[in-house]
Amino acid sequence: MGEALRAVQLEKSFGEGAAKTHAIRGVSFQAYWGEMLYVVGPSGSGKTTLLSLVSGILKPDSGSVLVEGRDIWKLGPNEIADFRLNKVGFVFQDYHLFPKLTTVENVAIPLILKKQDWNESLKIAMEFLEVVGLAQKASLPPTKLSGGEQQRVAIARAIVGRPDLLVFDEPTASLDGTTGKRILDFVKNEILNDKRCIVIVTHDNRIFGLADRMIEMEDGSIVNVRSGGKIEG
Repeated sequence: MGEALRAVQLEKSFGEGAAKTHAIRGVSFQAYWGEMLYVVGPSGSGKTTLLSLVSGILKPDSGSVLVEGRDIWKLGPNEIADFRLNKVGFVFQDYHLFPKLTTVENVAIPLILKKQDWNESLKIAMEFLEVVGLAQKASLPPTKLSGGEQQRVAIARAIVGRPDLLVFDEPTASLDGTTGKRILDFVKNEILNDKRCIVIVTHDNRIFGLADRMIEMEDGSIVNVRSGGKIEG
């Protein structure tokens, strides 16, 4: 497997003076094409911040993030926006769905932003709504969906464009065990390939078995890296 992503000595702090908090402390790791990599650890350990740094959302105080050998934080504002649109699929903890759009329109957004045909974009979006079991609610706004259903819409939107790098922040937090495992099984078996990489932040030990490797974090640092999805001890 070739290297998809490399983080080098990342640092990130929030606040000033006595209130300053070190969220990420000298973090370095690699992720590879064809890999489903989990980032695990207790709440407040820096997992979500790390995900934001490596996906082009949040700029580190220092350090580098190389995707396909290119340091994304040396890109200009338009280039970093293009990187997020064309290379990355996101699932956020709070979903970030648009309340004035229908469910299927929300899923189609990445395709529409890439200037694909409107009707074709909606057709593809419907196919991915079927994957997450929500085709029957395509015409509803997100406000008419439960939290778990909104999470499934967010997953469908993240994978609809088949981006190179998928970053999921607690993608199964609002889902029952069967639904969460079914969706991630689909992602691993149908979306992941040798030209794609998936990084998942999770507390959900029900899906640990799908991981190829797991990074364990504490207090903003990586404390262990394990092959496979089993945490021992």
